[in-house]
Amino acid sequence: MTKDELKIKKVSAISLGCDKNRVDLEKMLFLLSNYGFKIVEDVQDADIVIVNTCAFILPAKKEAIQNIIEMEALKTSGRIEKLIVTGCLPQRHFKEIKAAFKNVDRFVKLEENKNIVNIVESLYNVPNSKCGDYYDRILTTYSGYAYLKIADGCNNVCSFCTIPRIRGSYKSVDMDELVSEAKLLVGKGVKEIILVAQDTTRYGIDKYGKPMLIELCKKLIKIKNLQWIRIHYAYPEMITDELLQFISSQPKMCKYLDIPLQHIDNEILKSMRRRGDEEFVRNLINKLKVYYPQIKLRSTFIVGYPGESRRAFKKLIQFLEHARLDYVGFFPYFREENTVSYFLKKQVPAYIKKLRLKRIQKVQQKIAFEKASQHLGSKIKVLVDFYDQNSGEYVGHSEFLSPSVDFDVKIVDNGNIEIGQMYDVTLTDFENNSFKGEIK
Repeated sequence: MTKDELKIKKVSAISLGCDKNRVDLEKMLFLLSNYGFKIVEDVQDADIVIVNTCAFILPAKKEAIQNIIEMEALKTSGRIEKLIVTGCLPQRHFKEIKAAFKNVDRFVKLEENKNIVNIVESLYNVPNSKCGDYYDRILTTYSGYAYLKIADGCNNVCSFCTIPRIRGSYKSVDMDELVSEAKLLVGKGVKEIILVAQDTTRYGIDKYGKPMLIELCKKLIKIKNLQWIRIHYAYPEMITDELLQFISSQPKMCKYLDIPLQHIDNEILKSMRRRGDEEFVRNLINKLKVYYPQIKLRSTFIVGYPGESRRAFKKLIQFLEHARLDYVGFFPYFREENTVSYFLKKQVPAYIKKLRLKRIQKVQQKIAFEKASQHLGSKIKVLVDFYDQNSGEYVGHSEFLSPSVDFDVKIVDNGNIEIGQMYDVTLTDFENNSFKGEIK
């Protein structure tokens, strides 16, 4: 096969896992598109399929494996020619999955992502080309927003987390490179950039000797036509008054923070190897509530961590009832091999984790509904993400609602709405985890 014959092949991809993993895939898709391949959405229309996997916890691995099995079936039936598996699953379980899935043509480790074009060439026995480096992306999100991955890896070594073993130590991306990437994204029509890393607040320490998140944001703010900058995964011990004041004072900074807290009980926090204790966490949340009430707060918590007693779980519920955070995600603890917590005694039975998860979700759901109801009648700016053909409504989010993880805003079609644009919307109702709104 010649290179010209290869270039007429169509490529499709399945994106699994976190938004950081999504960015990796978008960069690979750009390299493939830049080579000449046509990128298609439907795997049924593709010659080559990439399954970009997650392997953080057991459900993510199960989802990845199920997708691989489904794509293997397509290949066996002759619907697709080549199947490639990328992401964290090959990085974490390379030998096991290589032995288990004989119909996968290539398992790609993270450090090989940049060689994706040459990998495809080799599958078709085409001589390797001299390929360029990443400098753009094929977006897989809705057109109005995109994620900007500012660092990879993590140095926090929490007892339950597999990321340091999968992704390695914390590595900040060069600031000028990030600014250039952001300008390209805005040039594509992106209105909002969401900063992501395992820990965004430590950005720059490894490269510049000190935290540089604010300095990065100052440069991003200057980009013409960029409307919103959102910060995800801000670790509590690195949230300074300077950062909070900066977010509060800058119009382009979304009044929003995602702060993974994980628990409130001191014994659990110590076992998790979290740096802040209960007093620190409570003081931080109190400070945010009193001095920065305009900043909406999102967090995540683990339920059923080893040694979580009824007392510790009750304390977590009481904390949530007092803190009244705007948005919260909960995860049952998963016992992952090669983590410190895997070897801990007093593992909580699965049925207890399930009961606790259901109970705590119900508590937070009531809080979230009460807080959401307080916003009815207010006017907010909404970035429209997509059109729902089933309901006849446009769906979007505001600076106080992060896309795909928080509530959304549904707007009745008035005939003048465009996807990827911003509108002033009056909130009229809240049901089924969605605001209803009108453009008046």
